[in-house]
Amino acid sequence: MEKVLHSNAGRMRRKRLYLLIFCTLSAVMLSLPWLVPHCGAVALVAFLPLLWADWAADEMDVKHFWLYSFYTFILWNALTTFWVCNATVGGGIFAIVANAAQMTLVWILFRLAKKYLGGAVPYIFLAVMWIAWERRYFSVDISWPWLTLGNAFAGSTRSIQWYEYTGALGGSLWIWLCNLSIFGLVRSIACGVAARWNNMMRLSSILGITLAVCGPFILSKCIYSSYEERSEGSVDVIIAQPNLDPYEKFESLTQAEQTERLLGLFSAAMTASPDSSRRCLLIAPETFTSDIVLQDIESSPTVRRFREFLSGHPGAEMLFGASTTEFFSTAAAPDILARHYGNGWYINRNTAFLLQTGSPAQMYHKSRLVVGVELTPYPRIFVPLDDWLSRKMGVSSLMGRCKGQDGASVLTMQDGTALGCAVCYESIYGEYCTGYVNAGAEAMAVITNDAWWGDTPGYKQHLNYSRLRAIELRRDFARCGNTGISCFIDQKGDIVSKTDWWKSQTLRGSINFNTGKTFFVRNGDIVGRVSTLMFFLLSVLLLIRVLMRKKLS
Repeated sequence: MEKVLHSNAGRMRRKRLYLLIFCTLSAVMLSLPWLVPHCGAVALVAFLPLLWADWAADEMDVKHFWLYSFYTFILWNALTTFWVCNATVGGGIFAIVANAAQMTLVWILFRLAKKYLGGAVPYIFLAVMWIAWERRYFSVDISWPWLTLGNAFAGSTRSIQWYEYTGALGGSLWIWLCNLSIFGLVRSIACGVAARWNNMMRLSSILGITLAVCGPFILSKCIYSSYEERSEGSVDVIIAQPNLDPYEKFESLTQAEQTERLLGLFSAAMTASPDSSRRCLLIAPETFTSDIVLQDIESSPTVRRFREFLSGHPGAEMLFGASTTEFFSTAAAPDILARHYGNGWYINRNTAFLLQTGSPAQMYHKSRLVVGVELTPYPRIFVPLDDWLSRKMGVSSLMGRCKGQDGASVLTMQDGTALGCAVCYESIYGEYCTGYVNAGAEAMAVITNDAWWGDTPGYKQHLNYSRLRAIELRRDFARCGNTGISCFIDQKGDIVSKTDWWKSQTLRGSINFNTGKTFFVRNGDIVGRVSTLMFFLLSVLLLIRVLMRKKLS
């Protein structure tokens, strides 16, 4: 008896090791597109080991497979987004665990569907449920859609030129279509089902999978080779990358010294130009200054100095980011996000300003805010909790309370051209960015500060997401980072020129204007909406089956 028990325990250990190997392989394959350039195609087969492990677990009667799926998603999230911990250890761990937990919940529901729904339906349910979750994840307060599957091709933009029709969730659909169709074929072969197919069925399955895998590549190549950069005018742009360490920003230099460093970069670049008097847009990074009170913008020392500089350079205008403050003298709080200050209240915002000689400052307040750092999610719940915890711990606050504006808007340049400016984190939200174009944006800027993460894959991933937006919107992008990478991106998502990481320098180029609207801009995220509808219908079917099974039992 002891030998039998020992043998059974040994077989179980081997089964678990077998599953762990396949789950680890899936996690590594899912991570590669975010870590290694031009590896987006790996995502087309990255779920295969996990799907195989899931099937094998059922065949081997291994219980609690959700633990293996959780391990897979934890490892995937950790390998690709570990760098968040460079800025905030607690926030990084929370992002990794919470994101993995949501992915695991999707897998748990998929396994429930396998129990009550037959054939290929559970796998269709898995695909549409995952995409529906991704779409929903873009719009909730606690939002971290960094690993949206379609983002796997951010470093392989020549493969996904058709994102101008589908957006990034079209890539998510492609990934699931390839993984599930290949898995279906492999499982059919392993189970001996394929041996009973006739020649027509074999040919059809091979052609279908080949089309699913290769079709989008061919379509993208055709679009890329035929697409011509659209220009309805252009503007010269000088991007300044001051390279200020955000952790030492106010310890090593005063704001006045930082301002002079920035203007020195602009001045040198403009002097080097053969036509320094030509109309030019100067771009500085996100949160460059924090001395602007929104009720009295012109009193800011930084704004005054910028205006002085612009007065000496006719035709120049300046786009820059600022941490701004709005004060209120009311007895009651003007907003749930307001903080108490003296006899009144104040609200913080992350703002993009456009300055022009002889015109009032234009501004856009960042709308998609970073959870925890800038945003207190579901404020009616978490603001009182944050206040209570802060009092207990003797700190001013644990979470940021920036207030964003409602939706995207544009800034108007001197010649009347509308410019969209995505502030940092906003550039990962594809459907949100269509709001700039629908508001009239003819070109796009991104101002950011990626230095919080250090020299990790984080800033490279963030840069590549702007390339996705360029394809979806078919707009030129001028991207300005505090420490890099700053760059120009054309309408095909190609990087035209870029700066180095952790280097103070300027980059000069031009961006073209385009008033055309892509299918994705006009119609939004159809893939996400259809997937959500299908998920709802299949959920109803699953619920009916569960209730019927319980009634019969």
